[in-house]
Amino acid sequence: MGKTETADRLVVSYPADLSEWGRFQVEKPSFRAYLRKTNDRVALGDVLEEFVGVGCCGSNLDVPLRIEAVEGGSVVGEETTIEYEVREACDIEGGWLVQSEAGPS
Repeated sequence: MGKTETADRLVVSYPADLSEWGRFQVEKPSFRAYLRKTNDRVALGDVLEEFVGVGCCGSNLDVPLRIEAVEGGSVVGEETTIEYEVREACDIEGGWLVQSEAGPS
């Protein structure tokens, strides 16, 4: 297996305190497709800061996604399977405050 080969599988973790809405966003097939298109190469331990959008009743800013496992090569391709697991909480900010005047600036 060379470093230029396509990865068969990635395991990506998100923090335990990511809201239910945020989990729904990152686990959608369209978000997995986005990760495949925007990350050419990955390595164990890489942290990807990804903006998942702003919802009407919940939201998240940048979500730190960490690469927990890479099987096969290091190149992310259309056929790469992306699976998720939950890791320790990291005091991620999100929720309605993000959209209000009192939110982060």
